[in-house]
Amino acid sequence: MDEQNKSTRRRGEILEEAILHAAWEELSNIGYTHLTMESVAELAGTNKAVLYRRWANKSELVIAVLHKYLPKITNEIPNTGNLRDDLYAYLLGLAEPLKSLGPQTIRGLMMEPLVLNTIVASMPHLIKPRSESKMMAAITAILKNAELRGEVRLEKLTPRIISLPWDLLRFELVTRQDVSDATIAEIVDDIFLPLVQLNHQLADK
Repeated sequence: MDEQNKSTRRRGEILEEAILHAAWEELSNIGYTHLTMESVAELAGTNKAVLYRRWANKSELVIAVLHKYLPKITNEIPNTGNLRDDLYAYLLGLAEPLKSLGPQTIRGLMMEPLVLNTIVASMPHLIKPRSESKMMAAITAILKNAELRGEVRLEKLTPRIISLPWDLLRFELVTRQDVSDATIAEIVDDIFLPLVQLNHQLADK
């Protein structure tokens, strides 16, 4: 049975699932830059004309793949018993979905305006004002738990300070693409916690 017959028999969602799965494997294994419509078609057992009938170019195909396979950002608020571990766990959960792509893939995606703009549009927390951000609400909830334990005085922290962990993580994701656990620990231990603790000490004077 030739490839055209295979493509004809696999229609609709079944064929699309096979193509998206093949594209996800290619994206994970060789990265965005080296992925081609031809390589995806071959892996999916179809031909590139079938792909072009659904997606105008590689960017559109990859956008569909990311929507389907990229892990969703967690809404869970950690409550480990201390502010440091709560914040570290939360930031790690934010970074993990993009880390699963690998630095080469992320770097390639960042170089493609159509893909990047679509990712940003599909993740409104990236561009919402601090007061409306899901990340802002989550970090505030973490700080409220810390306040109940006597670790911080939330009323003394400005919105800019509260959003600082996410702002720094977002900067690392955009500029360096590969965010390590050590980088997240540095954001928490060397930048945010000393600032929060200083505010707490000044509030007690």
